[in-house]
Amino acid sequence: MIYDKEKIVPGIIIFVVLFTFPVWYNLAFGSGAGAPKPEIATQEKQCVESKEYMRTQHMDLLNQWRDAVVRSDLRLYLSSANGVKYEMSLSNTCLKCHPNKTKFCDQCHDYMAVKPYCWDCHIAPTE
Repeated sequence: MIYDKEKIVPGIIIFVVLFTFPVWYNLAFGSGAGAPKPEIATQEKQCVESKEYMRTQHMDLLNQWRDAVVRSDLRLYLSSANGVKYEMSLSNTCLKCHPNKTKFCDQCHDYMAVKPYCWDCHIAPTE
């Protein structure tokens, strides 16, 4: 026999409501849309690799370029997307097509909440 039935049942109800409150609140008021997706500003139609590759793997490509240039003194990159050779240079290749750091680099990096260390060595382009 339960002696404090009038206290236990309301306590369980209050616990369940408080425990599930974030879920109910998000369903009722949360849009879940997040920040608006950035618009990429570019001056060229063709990048060194495909658009999908650059969106997901550009950081790895830039690291490979850095290692090849600094450690092996290799300066040319053969694109698998179009077979064209490009200079492995953030300043002379990437920023030639994407000159506005605020509208290109910063917009995406802020959206993804990442802090790249490119500008620790490279001089940021002036807008």
